[in-house]
Amino acid sequence: MTIPLDIELECRSRFSALRSGYVFADNAGGSQCLDDVVHRLSDYLLNTNVQLGADYSVSEVSTKRVFEEGPAAATALFNAESPHEIAFGSSSTMLVRNLASAMEEDCQPGEEIIITGEHEANVGPWVRLAERRQLTVKIWQHRPTNPENPFSVSLHTDDLVDLISPKTRLVAFTACSNILGELVDVKKVAQIVRKQAAEKGARKTEMCVDCVAYAPHRRVDVRDWDVEYAFFSYYKVYGPHTSVLYTRLAATSSLTSQMHYFFGSQLQGAEKLQPGGPGYELTYASTGVLPYFLALGTTTLTDGESDEAKLKRAFERIAAQEEALMLPLIDFLVSKKDRGVRIVGLESADRTIRAPTISFVIVREGTVESRITSKEVVARFDAAGKVGIRYGHFYAHRLITKLGINPDDGVVRISLVHYNTVEEVNRLVEILAGVVG
Repeated sequence: MTIPLDIELECRSRFSALRSGYVFADNAGGSQCLDDVVHRLSDYLLNTNVQLGADYSVSEVSTKRVFEEGPAAATALFNAESPHEIAFGSSSTMLVRNLASAMEEDCQPGEEIIITGEHEANVGPWVRLAERRQLTVKIWQHRPTNPENPFSVSLHTDDLVDLISPKTRLVAFTACSNILGELVDVKKVAQIVRKQAAEKGARKTEMCVDCVAYAPHRRVDVRDWDVEYAFFSYYKVYGPHTSVLYTRLAATSSLTSQMHYFFGSQLQGAEKLQPGGPGYELTYASTGVLPYFLALGTTTLTDGESDEAKLKRAFERIAAQEEALMLPLIDFLVSKKDRGVRIVGLESADRTIRAPTISFVIVREGTVESRITSKEVVARFDAAGKVGIRYGHFYAHRLITKLGINPDDGVVRISLVHYNTVEEVNRLVEILAGVVG
């Protein structure tokens, strides 16, 4: 049995920003920041803001915070084997660009990269790598799931199988779409890729998983998944504006270092992918995220349990709360087809297949032409006051275009997380009802 979260006591009390009464419903663009993270950021800058690697005491403390404590916390959140598998960077896009550059010499002309064509962070760098190394890009396309809604699409593993060939070098996909909200069974996908690549005689096939829209909602577990690369943005997981990349230690041996040449063999594992070093204060501040999740997974019955068990329980509780948040919103969106509201993604509030990142458009009956633009819908929310949602393509330009949606207007996206309340969702529904009738 999943013990429900006490939203006020366990969650909202940890975020000063939530005391304002503002409804933050653009969380996929950036969550609110934990107070503990802010305190650590301040503490670093006020007390240990010195260059790293020196012999004096303050530098020793600072070095430990950045190169030991930061990677150790991220190691736990990824369930990685070693802090040497962790690299920090200014954004997920930058980290994947560094990774793609590091892989360049280990890719042979004529080999193939499979992408899902969603969040550009896990698309653009691979497309550019393909251009530089004369590789072929294949797209694992989304397939319609409801004939009455052309925007309700999903990924199917049968379609992926057909794309894998003896030339498959990399499969880059999202664990959760930041537009569709669909949760992908990463472990199942990885098993299919391994099996098919081996049977078809691929030279070397690796996987890179975009967890940016997944990590706030579900447990990332790179060891259970069996993938080489995964990444997420801390600022969407209640932390500071920094991002983190997991790179399996065994995979780093073939990567070309992105650091200065004179470091040579001093670098271990993913350190190769941190040119210039990470943001020191941001890396240390990110250590405040892990204790929050551990606290959500701790109950009076968990004495002596491992951190891994607590993290698993935390995300089970989060998933249950998020399903409760999705239900009233999705029920309203699908309740009357003649309103013209069409969900972009799965028309379900089932926590096992989707996260509470909910996108929609409003179209004329029987067409895909906009009846009310996404910009106009968001303007009505803005006019209501103290509510934050957004419209656009959300860096999934290729997917939006493929669906026949004007990327300049895009979709309306309401993205919730566990600290939102049912009362806030009811307010969102009330405003939306005034827009669509």
